[in-house]
Amino acid sequence: MRIPTGIRGLDEMLGGGLIPNRTYLVKGSAGSGKTIFSIQFLLEGARRGENVVYVTLEESGDEVLENMELLGLDLSMDNFHLIDASPTGDLSIFGNMFFENLVPDVQGLKSALESKIESIKPSRVVIDPITMLEVASKSEVEYRREVLSLCTMLRKFNVTTLITTQRREEGAEDFIVSGVFELLTYDVKGRTVRGIRIKKMRGSDFDPTVRPYRIRRGGIEVYFTESMFE
Repeated sequence: MRIPTGIRGLDEMLGGGLIPNRTYLVKGSAGSGKTIFSIQFLLEGARRGENVVYVTLEESGDEVLENMELLGLDLSMDNFHLIDASPTGDLSIFGNMFFENLVPDVQGLKSALESKIESIKPSRVVIDPITMLEVASKSEVEYRREVLSLCTMLRKFNVTTLITTQRREEGAEDFIVSGVFELLTYDVKGRTVRGIRIKKMRGSDFDPTVRPYRIRRGGIEVYFTESMFE
């Protein structure tokens, strides 16, 4: 069984979509489209009648809504649940999740998120970006343990999860998740060229070629028949 990502051209690279009830990592620098990628994934589920949850840990919920609206992505559906856990956003859902220095309390996040998932019963969840949890961890070992614990909790609820990171190099998340997507940007004669690479996909064949993609009104579109380097 596969579930569609909602991103035109990507499902062809995946052989039909994602394997459900697993956690996937979306990597890319600022402006590469990680949030857009994640929102499209959730909207595809919402359009199919699924409950979906988007957790923003960095950008405020209002900013997310505004930016997506400018791209023509409507998040106003009743089954699309946006949880604003950003430092500057509305933290009422999480209570005292943050310390005075705005460092997130990882245990508080997991507890609050678990409670919301039990209530909403989503099939798709996005945590954007997971990098904020790294800020709260005292070491790489602790961060790896926290991410693993979070993924284990989500798996218990049979949800398909995307987590995002700005870290380009290989990190703890790469080893824990079932699949890794890299959103790559290149400067070619003063013009930004974008490419997507599926770096890892456990239990599934996939297209490993770097394929070009564009961000346009309506979201990301992958040109799965073209190659970046041919």
